[in-house]
Amino acid sequence: MPLHTLISKDFYNEKARDSDWYKENRDGYQGALKAFDMSPQEIIDEVKTSNLRGLGGAGFPTGVKWGFVPKDSGKPVYLAVNADESEPGTFKDKYIMTWDPHRLIEGIIITCWAIDAHVAYIYIRGEYVRPYEHLQRAIDQAYRRGLLGDRVMGRDFKLDVYIHRGAGAYICGEETGLLESLEGKKGWPRLKPPFPAVKGAFGAPTIVNNVETIAHVPEIIKQGGQWFADLGCEKNGGTRLMCVSGHVNKPDVYEIRLGTPMYELIYEHAGGILDGKKMKAVIPGGSSAKVLTAEEADCDCSIEALQAAGSMLGSGGVMVMHEDTCMVKALQVITSFYAHESCGQCTPCREGTGWLLTTLNRLLSGEGRPSDIDTMLSLSGNMQGTSICALSEAAAWPVESFILKFREEFDYMAAHGRSMVADEESAPAA
Repeated sequence: MPLHTLISKDFYNEKARDSDWYKENRDGYQGALKAFDMSPQEIIDEVKTSNLRGLGGAGFPTGVKWGFVPKDSGKPVYLAVNADESEPGTFKDKYIMTWDPHRLIEGIIITCWAIDAHVAYIYIRGEYVRPYEHLQRAIDQAYRRGLLGDRVMGRDFKLDVYIHRGAGAYICGEETGLLESLEGKKGWPRLKPPFPAVKGAFGAPTIVNNVETIAHVPEIIKQGGQWFADLGCEKNGGTRLMCVSGHVNKPDVYEIRLGTPMYELIYEHAGGILDGKKMKAVIPGGSSAKVLTAEEADCDCSIEALQAAGSMLGSGGVMVMHEDTCMVKALQVITSFYAHESCGQCTPCREGTGWLLTTLNRLLSGEGRPSDIDTMLSLSGNMQGTSICALSEAAAWPVESFILKFREEFDYMAAHGRSMVADEESAPAA
């Protein structure tokens, strides 16, 4: 399938940052105007029809989530746009905020109209300085031109949008950790239920959606939910930004129709494997996704297809490794990230990530023991389902899958104190 530039067509186009250019050349804000003539329930139904699913990692149906907001809580409703984007291998949302910020703002307007919210927060990771600056300028312009404020686009609808900058903690990408941070507290995830749609920011109903998810909303409203659904595959409507990195010739962000074969993404769009080498493994959805062998990666890019292959589409971060990659070293890079980013609230995660890293470091130093491999498998099993949020699983799944699929490399490292592949320094940075 060819690339489909639905929301990426203006990447690297500086003119697209201006609201007037966006209006004149992309029918910008026409989706919002159409939405104001629809009831909130009609908008929610249209998004349900579109099969738009959360594109931050969880893949939950967006319209269904919006429908969870209680109609009679007597409390304000908030929209929190998750722009934390901290999953290693994922770098797509910053392109939207940097190059096409008014598409995101229009999506926010439509979403807030649908859920009856008058305040929206964009929680952006602290390291995203340039995306923050461009997005803030676009918001300021939107206020000056009547697209935000007391009467949005001249309608009897008030909407204020604020950017909240995080401080670079991975855990704040988890929706309840994000809300805690937004309230000025330590970003520790909350026990669920209640879910944010019922009790979120400041104790009020809050919808938390990813940047890319919201950016798709204007086209869905303009062209219809069924049109969007037909672009993708069954249960996965529309397109998806895929971040391809690692040992490929053309690492970049590619917008594909959902259902596109993974091999087409890697070998055609991303130019194939560096130096003509063989592909060894693929992490298909950010570093927390289970690794796939080259054979297993011969599947479609959809939530269901990757689940059937034993992994997940996750955040769309595709990390490719060629035949010279040392899988022990690659796993150590990933595990060091999770050991550093564990918030420490839950014992299995706090202690488990540390022990996994210690064991991997021992293996790589040449002082590993044959029993270390099974110890890591046992430890990763005990980390799953035993903590408040999914970070513990995010750290355990790579360990489990790397060892089960490339066991011989771990056993060789423990027995000989060195890697069995040609270049143990070739692990792509996670």
